[in-house]
Amino acid sequence: MVRRVLSLTSGRIALGILAVVALLAVLGPLLAPYDPLATSTDTLASASGAHWLGTDYLGRDVFSRLLDGSRVSVLGALEVALVALVVGAVPGILSVYLGRAFEWLTLRLADTLVALPFLLFAVAVIALLGNGIGQAMLVTGVLVSPLFYRVGRAATLSVARSPYVEAAIVSGASTGWIVRRHVWTKVLPPVAVALAQTVGTGFVIVSSLTFLGIGVQPPAPTWGGLLASDLGYLDYQPWAPVVPALLIMVTVWAGNQLADAIRDVSGEAGRAFAGHRTARSGRPDGRRGRGRSESATAGGAS
Repeated sequence: MVRRVLSLTSGRIALGILAVVALLAVLGPLLAPYDPLATSTDTLASASGAHWLGTDYLGRDVFSRLLDGSRVSVLGALEVALVALVVGAVPGILSVYLGRAFEWLTLRLADTLVALPFLLFAVAVIALLGNGIGQAMLVTGVLVSPLFYRVGRAATLSVARSPYVEAAIVSGASTGWIVRRHVWTKVLPPVAVALAQTVGTGFVIVSSLTFLGIGVQPPAPTWGGLLASDLGYLDYQPWAPVVPALLIMVTVWAGNQLADAIRDVSGEAGRAFAGHRTARSGRPDGRRGRGRSESATAGGAS
């Protein structure tokens, strides 16, 4: 699947952007030219050689805060996606095999999570557990998990009655072995699509919560927090929100593009795509072969 995704231009661009964002999360705090929390008297300065993106209302270097805040934003988005994957996909797969009681319970729980007002529930739980990015993303991942539950359940139902799965059940194979050996390979492509989409959605959620001051203790920098602080000083720096907003937009777009690329190369469409590329790569050889045979035929006739 990875090779097929890389064979698409959109897949390569999306993976390249996400790789750069991941590098910013890992190396950004180390590459920051200034202490992101250090204040100075040079407030609301314009972009210059000393401060590439200027300074904020407390004289802190915006570029350093942007690099340092990338780690929180990336880790928060990944936490949302991974929590949603574990909490949603695993019960969705097992609901097909663990009986009607487990199926009914998980379906009702998924419906309840979908019906909950996201922002109000997140604020209420964070107020109980404490204002931290880990708690905020844990709650957010649980609220997003019904997407993975339904995707995993639908994909499992599509293969649960297949002949090879029924043969494994008749032969006495355990549910865990069936899921690992037969079901997971069929469920993986749609789950991968949902995961890529959720990574992009996670960036929006993290940025939205940090924009409101939820999940991060100030003055810790985040992309959403930078966007919120810049909006209060548009009269002095009207261009300031452009960079954090552009980073969020590009990252979300890359996640959605990666999801589209995975969807395009998986399943029947993916096999048709691979066969089409194989046919195209073999076509020149076929033409040369026909040319040689036609030349040999003409020579024999002469």
